[in-house]
Amino acid sequence: MSSETVEISSTKFVGGCLAAAAALFFWGSAVAFPSWFLAVEVMATILGLFLFGSMKYRIDKNALTYGMTPVILATFWSCWRAANLPDTPLGGVDWGGRLRDMAGPLLTFRGLDDLFHADTMLFILGLTFFVAVIAQTRLLESVSFNVLQRTGGRIVPTVAALTALVSIASGILDGVSMIGLMIRTLVILLFLAKAAEETVIYAVMVSTIVTTVCGMWLAYGEPPNLIMKANLHPHLDNAFFLRYCLPAAVGSYAIVFFNVRRRLKGKSVNLAKLDILDRHTADVRFLQASRHGEVHTPMEFLEGHRETVGSHHDAVVKRLHQGVPLGEALVNERVPREKRLPLLGAYLDEKLAETLDDYYVHVYGRNDHKADESVVHLGKTLDHVRRARVRAQWIGTLSFLPFMGLLIVHAFNHEVPLFLASFAGFAAAAAAVAAIPKMRRLALKEAVLEYKEYLFLLPLFLSISLLQRTGFFNIIAQLLHLGVEKVGVAAVAYGQFWFATILSAILDNNIVADFTSRALLDIKDLGVLHLFAMAQIAGYALGGCWTHIGSAQSVVAYAFIQREIDDRYTPFQWIKAMTGVILQISVFMTFLIYGESLLMKWLG
Repeated sequence: MSSETVEISSTKFVGGCLAAAAALFFWGSAVAFPSWFLAVEVMATILGLFLFGSMKYRIDKNALTYGMTPVILATFWSCWRAANLPDTPLGGVDWGGRLRDMAGPLLTFRGLDDLFHADTMLFILGLTFFVAVIAQTRLLESVSFNVLQRTGGRIVPTVAALTALVSIASGILDGVSMIGLMIRTLVILLFLAKAAEETVIYAVMVSTIVTTVCGMWLAYGEPPNLIMKANLHPHLDNAFFLRYCLPAAVGSYAIVFFNVRRRLKGKSVNLAKLDILDRHTADVRFLQASRHGEVHTPMEFLEGHRETVGSHHDAVVKRLHQGVPLGEALVNERVPREKRLPLLGAYLDEKLAETLDDYYVHVYGRNDHKADESVVHLGKTLDHVRRARVRAQWIGTLSFLPFMGLLIVHAFNHEVPLFLASFAGFAAAAAAVAAIPKMRRLALKEAVLEYKEYLFLLPLFLSISLLQRTGFFNIIAQLLHLGVEKVGVAAVAYGQFWFATILSAILDNNIVADFTSRALLDIKDLGVLHLFAMAQIAGYALGGCWTHIGSAQSVVAYAFIQREIDDRYTPFQWIKAMTGVILQISVFMTFLIYGESLLMKWLG
């Protein structure tokens, strides 16, 4: 039997869903469906995302969620009719008034927010564009290589600073954008240090923890945290995240650093022998974006030009894994000059192709005098690029002022929509790339592609909101109250931690956050609510890293590993490699949850 995936037609699937919805609508007009029927449909949709995204037969996730929406709406119609029009003939109902009552909330921002998390989704939209623009200024690469210089080329403190910076930023900015920036910078550093391939893969994988678990110290960076905060407003504010989630984030960072340090101890980069392009990594990537509208690592670039490199491809890739610069690898493997020049021009700049090639030929031939002449020419060009990059970075840095200012305003007055902050930040940051057309288009393109990954959530948010209106979550709330009476607060909190962890390992953690948090709405004791919320947040953040599909960050990291490092890397290898650090953090979370429970009891 073939192991290749089979794509199920999106058109046929949506068409089948529409036919089923029509049948359910007419059936439900005569017979009242029980609320558990709606719950089954919502659960089937959520599980379908896992099943049809992991097995041989695949369905596009947007087709799945948007196709199931009319089915769920038709079922909800039957449940709503049974509750609101139990014995009224359909012809005797004032449908005009009823429709106005039901459509009224859709005409207000608050109503849309209740149904779709509109404020959160708009905030993520603005944040995605904001971070995409900031990324073009190459701020993260600049900081990382500056730290590398200051530490004398030592990798451990450099990676520690990089992961700390990303952990902090992930609490404020979009964690999905941050992991895309982090892993590319991290891989460049590790290849320069000649780290083993399995070490590079492991570092890419634990980047998911850095941008989820370590980034959960504040609500604004992680969409699941925003969803949790919105569902439980006003009980979850910034003080809650700093009080309860910051310790979990700091402890998780320490565990990640311990594991990475063991693998990188003693590794360093010989700065004296560092290639000229590696010494100017931020400038090179800024130049790539401005000249070509694309930014690639050497591995990414080579994969896109496999046919040009031809039979030399695998040998050149091997040298790149050993930390050899792209140009030198092409020369060492005797790729013909007529092929090298277009490649170097496409990688950096057509005007610098001959100078670059001469530089690598002379370095390889140990002709230092000729190499120095090329360095002077390259240095002048890169210095000009550096000045443009620094100007863009200053504008990008200043754009955080309106962003942070409106976040503070929202924290004090929730009548001010959250999304205004991210849109203000984006508007200010856009000036950094406004005068560079290809870079501007690249930023917008990357933001659009990233935000498309969130669109499948809208029907699910609507479905879960409808499910709440049937009273489904009241049942779960009663189970929580019963659990507290039977086994105590700490045990129930710990159970929620593992429930959210396991559920997020197989489902998207945005869905888990929306689903599980609604069961906490009826909890009156603020201390218990905070403990349960912290346990759920830690659970869905950690579980989202356990598998290759648990969170958007895991999807990005797994795709990067397969595309850039090892195309044979499997989901089972991911789980095996991640389980150790996941269990270590879960032990830490165990002490934290029970410790918070004891503290709560002690404080009365």
